[in-house]
Amino acid sequence: MRPPLRRAGPRPARRVQTVPLPARFYGPHLSRRLLILSEVKQAPRGQPARVADPYRDTSIIDARAPRTNQAVVGVVALVAVTAGPWWLLTILAAQLGIGLTLGRRYCLPCLLYFELIQPRFGEGPLEDARPPRFANIVGLVVLTGASVAYATGQDAVGAGLGALVAALALLAAITGFCAGCTAYKIGYALTGRPFVSCPLPPQPRRRAA
Repeated sequence: MRPPLRRAGPRPARRVQTVPLPARFYGPHLSRRLLILSEVKQAPRGQPARVADPYRDTSIIDARAPRTNQAVVGVVALVAVTAGPWWLLTILAAQLGIGLTLGRRYCLPCLLYFELIQPRFGEGPLEDARPPRFANIVGLVVLTGASVAYATGQDAVGAGLGALVAALALLAAITGFCAGCTAYKIGYALTGRPFVSCPLPPQPRRRAA
């Protein structure tokens, strides 16, 4: 006779390996930081994983996204100043204003990076989003001033302001040095408060090239 079949009992729970977080990750905003971790998504096979959601985790940003935005702004501003038409500066100012007001989903250079470039090459280093945002505000103000100068017949002033934006934006895109970001951090130092980056979620280690 065959021995009676045993009923299958509950399967043992899988052991989940936890990753220790850096000490500075804990603090008064722990719930928000845990939310960032809970939203980590596994990318489809063959595609790089993305740690931060670019449209919801607005306190942090992929460092390559601002450089993409700066490259677009720098090239278009350079074309507007050297070849025209000058109202390209107005379009740049409007685009920066829309992105700052409505979010990254409405920022065309951001969409270019997050929807086309990042899925192909993977997520870059994450950084605090406040300095790049301040740099965009400065760019918006200067581009608006350039547009007003051109519209009122002060072409020399408009060209000077437009050239300034083009030079600083291209410098940031090529070298990574962001004048507006640096000014934001210096502003903190002048008030007696050293700039401290917001906590960043842990990212997988990248292999050295």
